[in-house]
Amino acid sequence: MGTFTVIPAVAGGVLIGASATLLLLANGRIAGVSGILDAASSFRKGSGWRFAFLGGLLASGPLLAAFGMALPEVVIDAPFTLLLLGGLLVGFGSRLGSGCTSGHGVCGLARGSRRSLVATGVFMATAVLTVFVARHLLGA
Repeated sequence: MGTFTVIPAVAGGVLIGASATLLLLANGRIAGVSGILDAASSFRKGSGWRFAFLGGLLASGPLLAAFGMALPEVVIDAPFTLLLLGGLLVGFGSRLGSGCTSGHGVCGLARGSRRSLVATGVFMATAVLTVFVARHLLGA
């Protein structure tokens, strides 16, 4: 990870908050990405906005690059099997916790949800424990 810069971090946070607010105001829906992906993958009636939302997530990087913004270089040096296992565990955790970090951490906390406060605390504690184990016990 490169150096931390305040302006892009604040701008990113404002854009995430604004998009979650806009979705709630315009559509009455919470911007929980795992729930949006789940509903879109089952092709439920009225999923057009879900595909548009997910498409916007995927298109944002290439769109910024097309407008000349320098994007960070992405280097993935983990084995594919480890990435696959991590993805499956994140999906399982999202299902188990009835939502993901965007649903609980961004939208749920903003709404004052106690359930989201607990879920976000568990996400963060698990992340801290995972980094500790990976870096200090496994030497990764």
